[in-house]
Amino acid sequence: MENEEQAVDAAPAATELAADLTLGQTGAPTIVAEVQPRLPQLLRGKIDKNGVAMGTGRRKTAVARVRLKDGSGVVTINGRPLAEYCVNERDRNSVLAPLKATELIGKVDISVLAHGGGPTGQAEAMMLGIARALQAKNPLLHGALADGGYLTRDSRMVERKMYGHKKSRRSFQFSKR
Repeated sequence: MENEEQAVDAAPAATELAADLTLGQTGAPTIVAEVQPRLPQLLRGKIDKNGVAMGTGRRKTAVARVRLKDGSGVVTINGRPLAEYCVNERDRNSVLAPLKATELIGKVDISVLAHGGGPTGQAEAMMLGIARALQAKNPLLHGALADGGYLTRDSRMVERKMYGHKKSRRSFQFSKR
């Protein structure tokens, strides 16, 4: 009972609180909120305790796990340099495309573990993984990466073979007689 009375006495009266309010009067201090850039809702990447950004990319049956850190621009894929692993120039360009879009070529070191699929599928999986790792490292790059389409997973897969067909769509040769 005494505790309740002490709590009531300790709380300031509502009239005292209302006396400090300035409603609709000029000269009242205004609070200006700083506008912060809007961050993307979905971040598909992680940063570990050492500051290494990680992203995973997939394309068809290829999977690429990417580790990205600040550095001198070294790109290694399964322990081999980019030029040795991707012999096709188109594949090399697709791997480096997110770095060109964000102007970070020569500023980050990239290590990739890729498996499954073929060379082009792996290259496009690496492109998605690098873009996701870049976005995890700096969320403000989301606009440049999304505009280039580097954050979009290409969901096209090989259609399965259907029974009664030679392949998925191709029918057996039809003979009238």
